[in-house]
Amino acid sequence: MTRARCCLGSPALQQRFEAVRCSVIHAPRDQAALAQEIQAMRDKLRAARPVKPGLFDVKHSTGGMVDVEFVVQYLVLAFSNTQPGLSANLGNIALLHNAEAAGLLPAGVGQAAADAYRVLRKVQHTARLDEQPTQVDGHTLEAQRAAIVRLWAAVFGQPAVG
Repeated sequence: MTRARCCLGSPALQQRFEAVRCSVIHAPRDQAALAQEIQAMRDKLRAARPVKPGLFDVKHSTGGMVDVEFVVQYLVLAFSNTQPGLSANLGNIALLHNAEAAGLLPAGVGQAAADAYRVLRKVQHTARLDEQPTQVDGHTLEAQRAAIVRLWAAVFGQPAVG
């Protein structure tokens, strides 16, 4: 629901769809339980996508794009009921900026993670267009990985592992 959007239908249907989407997103949640569910989903996804030793998968490895995507989903589901800037389907980068502006992330953490996500997304797109793998040498993209690991730790209070 955090990324759902109505792409066809009358204006009345589109308004109703958005009202239902916001109702679901804004529902109060147990933040600790939500955090556990988000981490479990990420771990399950990572287990299904093994990475060769010595490589970094820009999407699935610790410090990769999936970590950002799950953090953003957590922030939207946990805080959009009190932080309206998290409700709109703006994309991960804008939502990280909004979360930092709302004080949900330490200063600079959201911006650094957004910048890192942008770089990883570019690497992924380039690899796919060139029909190359998205698993790269494990020593590349270390600054981006570190920024995303800091984001995960700031939100969930523990380092990203796996």
